[in-house]
Amino acid sequence: MRTEILIIGGGLAGLALADTLQRARAEYRLVEARDRFGGRIKSARLGRATFDLGPSWFWPGQTRMAALARRFLIPVFEQHATGDLLFEEADGTVSRGAGSPMAGSLRLHGGMSALSDALAASLDPDRLRSGVAVTALRDDGARFTADLSDGTTIEAARVVLALPPRIAAGLVFDPTLPPGAMEALRRVPTWMAGQAKVVAVYGSAFWREAGLSGDAMSRRGPLVEIHDACDPAGGGVALFGFVGVPPDARAGRSDTLKAAAIAQLTRLFGPEAAEPRLVWLEDWAGASWTATSADRAPLTSHPAYGLPRDLDGLRDGRLIFASTETAPADGGFLEGALSSAERAAITLGVA
Repeated sequence: MRTEILIIGGGLAGLALADTLQRARAEYRLVEARDRFGGRIKSARLGRATFDLGPSWFWPGQTRMAALARRFLIPVFEQHATGDLLFEEADGTVSRGAGSPMAGSLRLHGGMSALSDALAASLDPDRLRSGVAVTALRDDGARFTADLSDGTTIEAARVVLALPPRIAAGLVFDPTLPPGAMEALRRVPTWMAGQAKVVAVYGSAFWREAGLSGDAMSRRGPLVEIHDACDPAGGGVALFGFVGVPPDARAGRSDTLKAAAIAQLTRLFGPEAAEPRLVWLEDWAGASWTATSADRAPLTSHPAYGLPRDLDGLRDGRLIFASTETAPADGGFLEGALSSAERAAITLGVA
């Protein structure tokens, strides 16, 4: 198979770039290793309700996200932030305080997957492939040949790696990339790749009835940060929390971790939290197309993302990077993925 532009990666950046190329009537193909599109955007469903297992929010001023939501007629709503915030000390002492750290953040009806699903559905299905990985990228100086895990190949004049840099470093490049480029790929942390998220679904939002926002911060854990995850469109009621246990310590302990999380929610929110209808645990550190072993080390701050100089203009400008970690603005956020796709389109001359 031959194409002009090959996009490797079907997360938000890859889908957004494909959308721009398609609307510009450019020739492209997109390949995604997972059996679904969306990348780190992932949702769980229970009946009509949708719960985000990956990113949940965007923020006012992030205009690309807002524009896509408007285009696909996806209603936007504010994160629930009414009521008190809970603080749990290391000894288990719980106190209440005013305010919510997520006040003003925005969510989408149907979860963030509503956005990635809408983008994927707008694309020509004949140009998309999922469930097959690119394993090697060979360059003869004029065209690339991508070797796929099913034994097929795709030839392209230009390639966009819409992947976290550390995942891109796992490809076989022939000829090899310059040492500085490979080091740059390995050095960029994958945003949220070491995280795990617990979602507990309930029959009623009992915390709201008790004057609580659903927000909690804990020094005891296993959840270090908890928020309301109710889905007003589908009628779903839930709390979710980020796991504070390091990836190596939680590996293979899913049931134990979920039980400990429910015990913590019960300490914080009362006996009604002890019997959830359903509990999901999404451990992104174990997702091979998201995280590498280097991502198991916890981040202590938000990285200063952007395109490293050593990755700019590779292969005479024919090898291009597009992911939130390489974004010119809003790196690490969903807005950053869209920003990186926009820059890639400009580089390709189709924006």
